This record gives sequence, structure tokens and C-alpha cells, in this order.
Amino acid sequence: MPAHSLSMPTPEQALPGRTTPMPVPERHRVLGNPLRGPFPDYLQQAVFGMGCFWGAERRFWQQPGVWSTAVGYAGGLTPNPTYEEVCSGLTGHAEVVLVVFDPQRIDYDSLLRLFWESHDPTQGMRQGNDIGTQYRSVIHCHGPAQLEAALASRDAYAKALTGAGYGPVSSEIIEAPAFYYAEPEHQQYLERNPYGYCGLRGTGVCLP
Repeated sequence: MPAHSLSMPTPEQALPGRTTPMPVPERHRVLGNPLRGPFPDYLQQAVFGMGCFWGAERRFWQQPGVWSTAVGYAGGLTPNPTYEEVCSGLTGHAEVVLVVFDPQRIDYDSLLRLFWESHDPTQGMRQGNDIGTQYRSVIHCHGPAQLEAALASRDAYAKALTGAGYGPVSSEIIEAPAFYYAEPEHQQYLERNPYGYCGLRGTGVCLP
């Protein structure tokens, strides 16, 4: 594991990346809807990072009301990075899932509950045996309403975790930065590889 993988790179250390976006399949392998926007106006977007993005994406696409999902990289410095670059620790990106959802069928609060209860948000730059800045817990918010809801849910969950003996929540909650799509082989990975690796583990603590 690179020594720098537990701390965010400086702009001077960050890899340069590229201007060309990553090509991705036109449609979701499970849901059948487009992976890229522009999306229909009645839909909303949310972005979550909770460790390895393979299992996280599957958890979200299984929810009624989720219209599409895609895995990618966000929160760092390198434009249009590759998986290998992100794993080097020199992009600053987290592995994240873009969730496109119908708010009339599933609301943002329900997605937040799924996020908190599906991983351990107290581990800093890791999730279980997955260690590195790319595995940190993040919520990237689209608009002030999502930001307010995310912060309120963090405070509520932090109290519940403390009562269960866990440490402080380390999740990064910010306005959504640029989202860069991951390579085609990572999109809906566990649909193509149903016995593939999934390190997703919750704490067993429920969001009040």
C-alpha cells in the first residue's frame, strides 16, 4: 500500500489526469435506463461513497424508485482519472455511486438511511479491509436541501453510534463536486459478477 494513500494529495502531488471523459455503456444493465444525463426533469440526483463502489451501487439499484446508478470518482483533484490512478492515492478521489431517483417513489431521507446503515462511517480513510483515501465515507449534496438533510442525519446517527460504543463520524459531507464516471467494467459490476467481491458491512445501528 503506498505510504501516501491515507492522506489527501496536495495539488502539486496530484496526477494530471486527462480532458477526455471515460466512455461508459449507454444503459444500466439492470434498470435499462441511461447512465449519463441529461436525465428527465422529474428525477433528482444524489452521490454517496461508502467504501468499494461495487457493493454500494448494487445496494442502491435494488431500491424501488431508483431510476439509474453509476459508479465513479469524485472529491479529488485529478480530472477523468482511471481506477489505477485513484487506487494510487494521488488523485484525492473517493469511489462513489451516482444515484438517479424519482422523489415521488423514494425520498432523499430514505437514501440517507440506506447510506448510514449500510457501512461504518467512523473508519476514516478505510472501510473494513479496504484501506486508502478512495474508500472514505462521503455524501456529495446536490443543493442546500440535500446538504441540510445530510448534516441533520449525520448528527442523529452520530448520537446513535456513540450510544453503541462507536467513535465519531468521519464522513465528508459537501456540495457535490465534479463526478467522473468509472470504466465500463466497473459499472454494475456485481450484476456481471454476482459472486464478486463486496466488502459492504453495516454497524447494526439504526438511524433514529
